Amino acid sequence: MILIKLGGSIITNKEKPLTANRLAIRRITSSLRKIKEPLIVVHGGGSYGHYWSVKYDMHTKPSKYSIKGVSVVKNSMVELNRIILQSFLESNLTPYCLPPSDFMFADKPIMKKVKEISKIANIGLIPVSYGDVMWFRRNKFYILSGDKIMEILSKILKPRLAIFVTNVDGVYSDMKAKRLIGNITVEKPTMTEVAMDVTGGMSRKIKEAVNISRNGTKVFFVNGNVPKRIVNAISGKGFEGTIFKG
Repeated sequence: MILIKLGGSIITNKEKPLTANRLAIRRITSSLRKIKEPLIVVHGGGSYGHYWSVKYDMHTKPSKYSIKGVSVVKNSMVELNRIILQSFLESNLTPYCLPPSDFMFADKPIMKKVKEISKIANIGLIPVSYGDVMWFRRNKFYILSGDKIMEILSKILKPRLAIFVTNVDGVYSDMKAKRLIGNITVEKPTMTEVAMDVTGGMSRKIKEAVNISRNGTKVFFVNGNVPKRIVNAISGKGFEGTIFKG
């Protein structure tokens, strides 16, 4: 089984609210037709959910956020998810919409329901989940990121590979010089030994990638602007990007 995260940076134009990068989405979904293993896909919020969560000052920490904000964020993610699902269908794939509320209660995974996701994938459907605003308890909500969903699903389902698809080639030690880090071996408690030039969003992905790789799943960071790299990562042929190894 392969677990794939489509980052908000590649599936949307993060500079323009509510703007999907439909061409990139179509190219990626078309490339996924070449993959013969069961797939589970998670996507981020980009200029949909992420844009509005920032606007309404909503975070991963549970709190009594704006009810208006909760509604706007959730509905924007449903809209983006619909675009993703439609692209899958147009590429002759079989997506299965899987809101995180289907397998999460508050901030904890429902183990039995998470394990059922692999059964859905194994019959030929492609579960497609996404980052979202979640009910916590006591009138509180929180933002559950797609990156965190990747870590949760990887820990329970033990996929063969986890792939983060972004709009850059991988993790850089120097962005200006475009010095790409090809391999990161996760053996020590912290990653301070590796000098990385990353944005806030990328740092969160790296944190989850480290957690995933420590659990025994190899993690790839690839550039979604070159969709064949996703297929290459899975087949082991001529991979370009960054690999996290536990």
